[in-house]
Amino acid sequence: MGIEFLKRSKPDSEKAEDDAKVKAVVETTLADIAARGDTAVRDLSQKFDNYQPERFRLTNSEIEAAMNKVSTRDMDDIKFAQTQIRRFAEAQRASMTDIEVETLPGVILGHRNIPVQSVGCYVPGGKFPMVASAHMSVLTASVAGVPRIIASAPPVDGEPHPAIVAAMAMGGAHEIYVLGGIQAVGAMAIGTESIKPVHMLVGPGNAFVAEAKRQLYGRVGIDLFAGPTETMIIADDTVDAELCATDLLGQAEHGYNSPACLITNSRQLAEDTMAEIDRLLQILPTSETAAASWENYGDIIVCDSHEDMLHTANDMAYEHVQVMTARDDWYLENMHSYGALFLGPRTNVANGDKVIGTNHTLPTKKAGRYTGGLWVGKFLKTHSYQKITSDEAATMIGEYGSRLCMLEGFVGHAEQCNVRVRRYGGKNIPFGEAAE
Repeated sequence: MGIEFLKRSKPDSEKAEDDAKVKAVVETTLADIAARGDTAVRDLSQKFDNYQPERFRLTNSEIEAAMNKVSTRDMDDIKFAQTQIRRFAEAQRASMTDIEVETLPGVILGHRNIPVQSVGCYVPGGKFPMVASAHMSVLTASVAGVPRIIASAPPVDGEPHPAIVAAMAMGGAHEIYVLGGIQAVGAMAIGTESIKPVHMLVGPGNAFVAEAKRQLYGRVGIDLFAGPTETMIIADDTVDAELCATDLLGQAEHGYNSPACLITNSRQLAEDTMAEIDRLLQILPTSETAAASWENYGDIIVCDSHEDMLHTANDMAYEHVQVMTARDDWYLENMHSYGALFLGPRTNVANGDKVIGTNHTLPTKKAGRYTGGLWVGKFLKTHSYQKITSDEAATMIGEYGSRLCMLEGFVGHAEQCNVRVRRYGGKNIPFGEAAE
C-alpha cells in the first residue's frame, strides 16, 4: 500500500497526554457533584460560566420569554430543520417493528421496542451555541416516545440562549436547564437535590463533556462517545482545492482540537489544498480556532490508488467522511467504519450538522468501528419475551432444557425444567437428574 503524509498532526503521545489531563479533571469534578449535589453544581456554574441564577431549571414563562426573543426568520429556519429531522427519524422508527413468532407448536417468542424512560440531552454552547444539537437529541428522543426528556445548555452572555431554548421546547423537552459542561451532564446522570437523575445521556460536547459521559457510562446509558468533531475528505482530481480547503476548515473551526484530514490520490490537489487553507485562514473570522486545529490535528495523505484511500479511511474511522470522487457509490458500498458519509460535491458536512435530516451526533475517536451515530433506535431498548401455550410444548422444551442444564452441572436450573415436565407431562423424573 502506498501512502505519504504531506502534513501530519501532532504525535499520538501528545494527544494522550491531553486526554489524561482531561480525565483527571473530570474524575474530580464528578466526585464533587456526587458528594455535594446542588452546591457543587452551583459552584461549578459560577466558576466556569459566571452564572448563579435562583434556579437552573427554566419556568414556562421563562421559556416563552426566551422564545419571544428569536426572530421570525430564525424561528422559521428552526421549524424547517426540525421538520426534516422529524421526517427522517419517523421513517427510521417505522423500520423498527415488534415481532412475535411461533417457532414450534405452542412456543411463542417475540420482542418489543420500548423507549428509554428518561433521557438527558446536552446541547453545547460556549463560543458556538449549537442550536441544531437540540433538534438532534431532544426531537429524536421525542419521536422515539421517551416519556421524560430533559435538556441542558450553558448560558450565553449570562442568560439562556433564546434559539437553543426555542429548539429544545419545540423539539419536545419536558424540562429545560441552563447548565453547561461537566456540571450539566454530571447533574443529569448522578442527580442532585433539585434534578432527578436520568437513565441515559446523549449529545455532543467538548473533550470534558465526552470524558464525563465515558466515566458515567454504566451508571447511565450513553448514546456514544461524541467528542471533538472530526472531518475527513476523500477526494480525487474531479474536485478542486477551494472545495476541499473550505470543507476542512469549516469543521476545524469547532475548536482547537478538531481533527481534519484530506485523503487523495492527487498530489496536485493535496498541494493546492494546503496553499488554499493558508489563504483562507487569512480571511476566515474563526481562524483562531481553525488554525490551531489545522496546525496540531490536520493531516494530508496522498495515496497511490482508490483502494489505498479506502483502506486508510476505514482504518482512521473518522466521524464525518465527505467523499468527492469519480466513484462515490463505490465508497458507499465499501466504507465500513465512520460516523456519517456525505457523498458528492453538492452536499457537505454543514448540511448534516444543521438541516438535511440525518443526525449530527456521531462517533469519534474510532468509535465508528463498533457503533453508528445517534438515531431514533438509540432511545429504544429491544426486549425479548417468551411463552408456552401447550402442555406438549412445555414437556418437550423442558426435557431438552433439563438435559442441557445437567450437561453444564446446573442442577437447580435443571429442576426448573423438571418440575414442568412432571407437572405438564406427567413424567416422574427423580429429583436432581436429567430428563430422559
